[in-house]
Order: sequence, then C-alpha cells, then structure tokens
Amino acid sequence: MTNTPMARPVLIPALALALLVGAALPSAPAAAQSAVAEGQALAFDRGKGNCLTCHEIKGGDLPGTIGPALKDIKRKYPNRDDLVAILHDEPKRNPQTVMPPFGRNLILTDKEINAIVDFLQTL
Repeated sequence: MTNTPMARPVLIPALALALLVGAALPSAPAAAQSAVAEGQALAFDRGKGNCLTCHEIKGGDLPGTIGPALKDIKRKYPNRDDLVAILHDEPKRNPQTVMPPFGRNLILTDKEINAIVDFLQTL
C-alpha cells in the first residue's frame, strides 16, 4: 500500500464502511442461538412443528409417547442431513412411520426444518 495523499482519502472511508458493516452483522454464536431458539419454539408449537404430540422433549409440556424420546440426538444422528431428511419426508425413508412429511407436505419450510434440526442437535 502506498502512503500517497491520493490513497489516504479513499482508504479511511473504506475502512470505516468495513467496520460499520462488520458491527451490523450478528455474530455467529448469536445467530446460532437465535436459530436454536426458533427451532425450539417451532418444535413446541402445537400448530406448526408439533413435535410434542408424539415425542418427549426436555422442557416440553404434555409430551406424547408415539415416537421415541428426543434426547442425545447429536450422538444418534451425527450427520445433520439425516435429521433434515427425517423432518422433510420420513415416510420416504421409512414407509411404516406415522410421522408426517413436514417438508414434502409444506407444513414446515426448509428454513424452519433447519431451525428445528439446530434445536434437536442441542438435545
């Protein structure tokens, strides 16, 4: 970089803009916490994810017992894509399941499915 008078006036506004943009972006941990909180809200929402109808989930009220308890998920499903596939269209993977195909039937969006997966991976 040169220290010419022409370079300095351009550099200072560019640096200020970069700092401003960086400060406006949420930090990665904050964004991850937000996705986890959104996922938990969706999972516990009786009108949306409705996971508690069939599954016991720590922190949830009045869980069902049709499906397995959702705990130790990251160990059981180390590949995140497996959880996404289960939520998107479990009957495709397991035709005998009673779990609805949340993604295929447009009950949940891809963004909502990913948020629920973020939450499930914390269990």
